[in-house]
Amino acid sequence: MATVYLSTAYLAPVQYYARLLAFDAAVVEAYENYRKQTYRNRCHIAGANGMLPLSIPVEKRPGGKCLTRDVRISEHGGWRRRHWQALVSAYGSSPFFDYYRDDFAPFYERRYAFLLDFNEALRETVCTLLDVRPAVRLSTRYEACVGNDFRESIRPAGDAGTFRPQRYGQVFENRYGFMPDLSVADLLFNMGPEAIIIIQNSGFKESKIP
Repeated sequence: MATVYLSTAYLAPVQYYARLLAFDAAVVEAYENYRKQTYRNRCHIAGANGMLPLSIPVEKRPGGKCLTRDVRISEHGGWRRRHWQALVSAYGSSPFFDYYRDDFAPFYERRYAFLLDFNEALRETVCTLLDVRPAVRLSTRYEACVGNDFRESIRPAGDAGTFRPQRYGQVFENRYGFMPDLSVADLLFNMGPEAIIIIQNSGFKESKIP
């Protein structure tokens, strides 16, 4: 059984779900040293002024290092309200925002203590909306060398050139053109039930995925 290793991610990009669904099972890393400036606590959406990053603030730990499983969410700056307002502003006119808003809104109303718990609950909701049930488990220890390791390659500064996404209609495409590999929320709000078809029809330049 082929297993893919992934980091946790906040409203992960489309290629994250393409990787997730291309394997028999997935392990989400919980025991790594938490890394900043990654999709672990941020996502990219398409706003009226172009691509918009949304970042969840996390509490600082003495000494700096902290396992991903222990990273706590900070309520600094009212991020939940700001993120929800950004989603409403960006996708309020999209074809399926009203269809899905009640599935996403609770995540910006309820407080989660830990980032990993928040991300995993959100991922499970996204998978339900995509009508897929991948076999996902959290790691129980850190292993440096594993097969099908994409824990670090799917990141804002990563090699996005390997991903070959299928195009789909976006709210602001007439202004900025198609913006590939945004958050899966962009795909869901624009394409609804057809989102899973877009993921399945997207691919990768390399031939590692069967």
